[in-house]
Amino acid sequence: MSDVPPSHRSKRSHRRRRRPWLRGAIAITAAVVLLVVGVVVGVWARLTGNVKHVDVTADDLGTARPAKVAGTALNILVVGSDQRDGANAKYGRVAGERTDTIMLVHVSSRRDHAMVVSFPRDSLVQLPACRATGDLPGQRPHLGMINESFNSGGIGCTWKTIEALTRIHIDHFVKVDFSGFKSLVDAVGGVEVCLPEPVRDKKALLHLPAGRQTLNGEQALGYVRARYSMGDGSDIGRIQRQQMFIASMVKKVMSGETLADPARLFAVLDAGTRAVTTDRGLTPSVMRDLALSLRGLDAGRIRFITTPWHYSVTQPGRVEWVQPQADSLFRVVARDQSVEGVKGGQAKVARSKVQVELRNGTWRSGLAREVAASLEQRGYHIAKIGDTARKPQARTTILYGPNGETRVPTLARDLVTAAPRHVPAAETNRLVLVIGDDWKGVKPLRVDDHEAIKGFDATHDSCAA
Repeated sequence: MSDVPPSHRSKRSHRRRRRPWLRGAIAITAAVVLLVVGVVVGVWARLTGNVKHVDVTADDLGTARPAKVAGTALNILVVGSDQRDGANAKYGRVAGERTDTIMLVHVSSRRDHAMVVSFPRDSLVQLPACRATGDLPGQRPHLGMINESFNSGGIGCTWKTIEALTRIHIDHFVKVDFSGFKSLVDAVGGVEVCLPEPVRDKKALLHLPAGRQTLNGEQALGYVRARYSMGDGSDIGRIQRQQMFIASMVKKVMSGETLADPARLFAVLDAGTRAVTTDRGLTPSVMRDLALSLRGLDAGRIRFITTPWHYSVTQPGRVEWVQPQADSLFRVVARDQSVEGVKGGQAKVARSKVQVELRNGTWRSGLAREVAASLEQRGYHIAKIGDTARKPQARTTILYGPNGETRVPTLARDLVTAAPRHVPAAETNRLVLVIGDDWKGVKPLRVDDHEAIKGFDATHDSCAA
């Protein structure tokens, strides 16, 4: 007979009956954990395998590189490639590969702000020597267009060129081609833009109505590539449009709409890693750590800036950088300072948030396009260029509606003479500058006017500009 009391035998028996359930729960939990780990490992392996890498060596960059001032700040060179073979041949078969877009992304050491600096591809600059590599001949030192470097020596030469011109230490590069860009836009579910006028551009394969709308990948590529059918037809106007598009896409990626949706987030990560070619140091692990460190960054703390410029007087169609404003911008980036700290005149509404339609009311051919170039140099967005219905117009006038009144002082401050006139029926924020026979030009840019390097933030809405 057992010495164990009946009550104890009953409790032990009860525990034995419970153990199969406990063992089953542990087994299920272990299986779920292993499944999750397996999925994570599989996802990570896929993302890692997606990224293509190109070596950029010390021999490519030379020995006279600028010093890295801030240890944890990051400067990433971003180029858009317009290589047109394979899937990209439908955009016009052209041999070789060029940089359609050149930008520098600066992420502050404290991860509390970021800047995206665009370099106009028509910039006339002093190019450094680059060594020959692969099938590329290399680059001799000379005065030329900034995007020549990629054709001459590849991404390593472009990297060296930007460092030589700006004295900013670059840490990594990212190259995106046409197909990758389209895939990324589709992965985020499209990107919203606002068009002041309908677009019909055969060259960019783009046909869009006016107004606010969400573009898919194919439409988005045409939108950022289009030049002659939109605005004033200049490369600067295209840069402004690219900046606003990227700002809109950044807002979408950083929104709960993307981050809170695991399926969409994976699609964005998958498309993003497949879309890019990077240096070997910019691994998915580095990208992940950077993304995690930026989770608390407000979209409004991302500034989009075009290097201050003016049209070249020696080579028509080319642009030159305005000094000392350009070097002032580069020092801000190199020293990891906030662009908000740059002192200078501040208009009631920033120039970058003012859209202007130009109407030539004189018989001077090409005057509206000249004025458009002058205003673009200050950071204004040129929405449209045309002629008045009747000529000549005696006085230069700024036409504005109820929603555009606060923008009038900004534009008027930059013109030698212009008379504001309220148009009650106008429902847009856009200002209409009618150029009359009394046109006396745009006021000279002051040396201490740093507003042109302030750019605009990622909360910028082109429909409300």
